[in-house]
Amino acid sequence: MKRLILASNNRKKLLELQAILEDTGIEVLSQREAGCDFEVDENGETFEENAYLKAFAVTQATGEAAIADDSGLCVDALGGEPGVYSARYTGNHEDTDEMRNDYLLSKLEDVENRSARFVSCICCTLPNGDVLRARGECEGEILRESRGSLGFGYDPIFLPEGFSLSMGEISPEVKNAISHRAKALDEFKKELREYNAAHK
Repeated sequence: MKRLILASNNRKKLLELQAILEDTGIEVLSQREAGCDFEVDENGETFEENAYLKAFAVTQATGEAAIADDSGLCVDALGGEPGVYSARYTGNHEDTDEMRNDYLLSKLEDVENRSARFVSCICCTLPNGDVLRARGECEGEILRESRGSLGFGYDPIFLPEGFSLSMGEISPEVKNAISHRAKALDEFKKELREYNAAHK
C-alpha cells in the first residue's frame, strides 16, 4: 500500500495523520485531493460504525484504500456525552469549537467529577473488502475554563492524565505522542504491518 485517502477534509486531522504515519512511507491525501467532494452521513451509534461508514464510502468512490478516524470526547458525569455527537454537540454543525467548549463547560458548572477521555476509532477499508480497525483512548479530566490555543476541538478544556498543561497548551509533538489518535494509529500501524506480512 503506497497511499491512503483520509475520509475527511479536516486539514488539522490530515496534518496529524501525516505526521504520525510519516515513518511508514505511506502518502496520505484528503478525500478532496482524491476527487471526493461528498460528505458522508455519520449516522452510526458508535465511533467504530461512523469510521467504517466514512472509509467505506471513499473506497467505493475511488477504488483505493481509505482511512477514517471517528473520535470524540466522553465525559463520565454526562453519561458519555458528547460522544459521537462531539462535532455537533450544540445541535449545530456550523458552531465554532469555542461555542461547543462553552456549552460543555456550562453543563459541568457545578459538577465535581470531571473525569473524561478522548476516544479515537480508526478504520481502514481496502478495495478487496478487507477492513482494519484500531482504537485509542486518552484519559484525563475537564478543566473549568479553556486554556491554550493549540490543537482543535475540545483540546483547550481537556487536561490529559499526568499533565499540568491542557491539550490546547502542549506542543503538537507531545500531543502526537500521547493523544487518543496517536494511540489508535500506533495500533493501526501494527495491524497494517501484520496484514502486509500475511499478504505478501
